[in-house]
Amino acid sequence: MQIEDPRFWRAGAISVVIVMTAVLAFLTIDSLSAISPGGSHVPPYTVINQKIGYKFDVPVIGDKELLFGREFSAPETETLITKGKLVIQSRACMDCHTFFGNGAYYGPDLTKAWLDPAWEAWKSITAADTQEEAMVRFLMDPVQYRTWTRAMPNLRLSRNEAEAVVAYLKWMSAVDTNGFPANFGRLSATR
Repeated sequence: MQIEDPRFWRAGAISVVIVMTAVLAFLTIDSLSAISPGGSHVPPYTVINQKIGYKFDVPVIGDKELLFGREFSAPETETLITKGKLVIQSRACMDCHTFFGNGAYYGPDLTKAWLDPAWEAWKSITAADTQEEAMVRFLMDPVQYRTWTRAMPNLRLSRNEAEAVVAYLKWMSAVDTNGFPANFGRLSATR
C-alpha cells in the first residue's frame, strides 16, 4: 500500500514545507508594507508635525501642530525618531515600561504616552508652557518631579536625547495598534 511507503510521507512533508514557505514569504512581504512607516497602520515619521488624537480606539491625525515650535522635514523626522528609539534602547526603558505590548509592567505603558491627559497637569508641575517641554523636563530629571511611589531613575538624558524620546513617543502614539492598550483613555467604572 502507498501509505506505508516512507517515500510517500517524505514527498508529502517536502510539499508542505515548500507550499508553506511560499505562503510565509507572501505574508511577510504583504505585512512589511503595512507595518513600515508610511504604511497602512504606521504613519510616516512626519506625523510628529501634526496634532494626534484618539477616538474609538483609533489614532486621529489632525491639523498641523508643531513639535518644539518648529516643523521638521522628512529627513529630520527620520533622524529624530531613530535617535529616540536608540535612546530608549540604550537606557533599557523596556526593563520598566511597555511599548506595543513588549516590556515590563513596573512603570506605565508608554505606547500612547503622548496622548495621556495627565501631561496637562505636568505642565504646571514642571513649569512648562507646552506638553513636549513638560515631557522633556521630566525625562531630564525625573527624580525632581517624583510623584509616585515607584520612582523613575535619573537616566542622565541630554536635552537632545530627551527631545528625541518625546518625538518618538508622539510618533508611536499615532500608530494604529488595533485598540491596544485596551481601554486606553476610558475611565474605570470602579472609580
